[in-house]
Amino acid sequence: MIRFGSAGFTLVEVLVGLAIAAVALMASIRAVGSMAQTNAALELRALAQLSAHNRVAELRATGAFPAVGTRTAPCPQGRARLQCTEETRSTPNPLFRRVEVRVAQVSDPHAVLARLTGILPRLP
Repeated sequence: MIRFGSAGFTLVEVLVGLAIAAVALMASIRAVGSMAQTNAALELRALAQLSAHNRVAELRATGAFPAVGTRTAPCPQGRARLQCTEETRSTPNPLFRRVEVRVAQVSDPHAVLARLTGILPRLP
């Protein structure tokens, strides 16, 4: 004798289980998208920091003693189109200059991604 009855799940139980799984999958997809966006922003900031370090290292390597003032020049890194703004100020000791390099994207020059300050000596 075959009994039909309580073996298996009802249609409503299956639909509730699928709805729960769908909500969980949507939350995980949103989290992955957010992580990808954060990763892109961190990569851009790392490239901007590298660009600022490169500029200060270049000034030191060439023995430059720049005049007081502000200069802007492109300083791309990889695919990132970056712009370096170099602000040179005098110091209490006339044998040194303070150089602050700010890096921003060319498309949004007011949003500073990295900032680095270096002290340059006047070489004999």
